Amino acid sequence: MKQKLVYSLEELDLAASLIVHKMQKYKIFALSGSLGAGKTTLVQAALKRCGVLESITSPTFTYVNIYNNKSAETFYHFDLYRLSSYREFAEAGFEEYLDVENSWSFIEWPEVIKDFLSKEGACFAKIDYHGFDKRVLEICK
Repeated sequence: MKQKLVYSLEELDLAASLIVHKMQKYKIFALSGSLGAGKTTLVQAALKRCGVLESITSPTFTYVNIYNNKSAETFYHFDLYRLSSYREFAEAGFEEYLDVENSWSFIEWPEVIKDFLSKEGACFAKIDYHGFDKRVLEICK
């Protein structure tokens, strides 16, 4: 089942609410899209809706950032752009993060571990440019 939403920056909260709604069913979100399409911006908006109060930044150089809210929920934000294989992901111990109780994972640039994520039942989302000032979010399993 695919869902598609075209949104502007002013409508970002609508896109984030779509992701947050999916969190009832999915614990892992694989976000792909062109460089600068808005993957991190969408994660920021979704985590704010989940009650994360701290600044949410791109984990490009750290691979993963960890956030919590006042409900003791944990959110892992991965950026796998610099990884070249599933083996690197597993050797870094990242696999274990995906099974933590009361947590959700948002993975940017998931292509390198797509087969693994498919087995884990991840929700796959793609963000792309839609004209100059809009984005299109397509979510499917």
